Amino acid sequence: MSSTTTSDLSPTLALATELIRRPSVTPDDCGCQALMIERLERLGFHIERLPFGDVENFWATHGHHGPVLAFAGHTDVVPSGPHVHWQTPPFEPVIDADGMLRGRGAADMKGSLAAMITAVERFVSTHPDHHGRIAFLITSDEEGPAVDGTRAVIEHLRERNERLDYCIVGEPSSTDVLGDVIKNGRRGSLGGVLHVKGIQGHVAYPHLARNPIHQALPALDALVQEHWDSGNAFFPATSFQISNLRAGTGATNVIPGDVEVVFNFRFSTEVTHEQLRARTEAILDGHNLEYQLDWTLNGEPFLTAEGELVEAALHGVETVLGRQPRLSTSGGTSDGRFIATLGSQVVELGPRNATIHQANECVHAADLDDLSRIYETILARLFVNGSARP
Repeated sequence: MSSTTTSDLSPTLALATELIRRPSVTPDDCGCQALMIERLERLGFHIERLPFGDVENFWATHGHHGPVLAFAGHTDVVPSGPHVHWQTPPFEPVIDADGMLRGRGAADMKGSLAAMITAVERFVSTHPDHHGRIAFLITSDEEGPAVDGTRAVIEHLRERNERLDYCIVGEPSSTDVLGDVIKNGRRGSLGGVLHVKGIQGHVAYPHLARNPIHQALPALDALVQEHWDSGNAFFPATSFQISNLRAGTGATNVIPGDVEVVFNFRFSTEVTHEQLRARTEAILDGHNLEYQLDWTLNGEPFLTAEGELVEAALHGVETVLGRQPRLSTSGGTSDGRFIATLGSQVVELGPRNATIHQANECVHAADLDDLSRIYETILARLFVNGSARP
């Protein structure tokens, strides 16, 4: 395999490889947004660069009236890890003999960004006076803290009452083949860090100490066994998972003085984060623990159950690929959780997610051209065929 040149590639693949070549590890955009902005300016998009902190973002719009459809995504990628684990250098994109485009960000989500740009280029060239407004909301902070990226841009748009009716997030939503899954919502994420205080002492004299691990375990078991809800037609039941447990000095003969427990709820629309907090604290209080609990709400659940955007997305996949997608709310969080707070219809539609965040990240090269055609078909459904509301 050798590095891929752009001269013999489709416009979508050529742009995808140009983006992958830029090592834009969070929050360094590394020139990706400038490349996208240059393409959009040629189409007549109005560009607003919106840097917050060390994060580069932009909001771009085309059109003057009607509903707003935004393509949302991120130019940042996770670190590649040791290059020795990669078959080819992570930031030197190649298309191998099996037709796989390899490189960090191929699936998550520079391939989607390229497909969005080329879809809009074709659509605007064909329909320069299209109904509705097309927008791009692009950040370099999705894989990081997610504070100065989409979250900050959405608050900026909210302050000036910016309209955002529909949003397609280019996260890799597909499982087995392109378009088999469209994410029409995501579970909420609520994190907690629990500190249970004990009394440090010698393991040979437990009566002179108080072991916080022993004290915490029955309460933790009660939290694990708790039935939080049964989910609903769109969401699985809320889950509680302990991800980290830290205690001890490293010595085998010392009872620790405290234990730290890190946990997370992924919750459905059947329960609120306030209810989860209250029920958790009631269980802990029932076990007479001396504790401190710090909460972090990472995102509320959101759902786009039906409407013009879901219908257009289903139609796009069926038209281009001839398959019926499945709607799903599974997986982790995405920036869709911030966008949905504007009352927007939000779906996530992108390539397969089998290799995201892994060494040798890859995507079927042909899928990106198909994805671009799907995005273009969605635009036509909403802004040419009249399914969008005025």
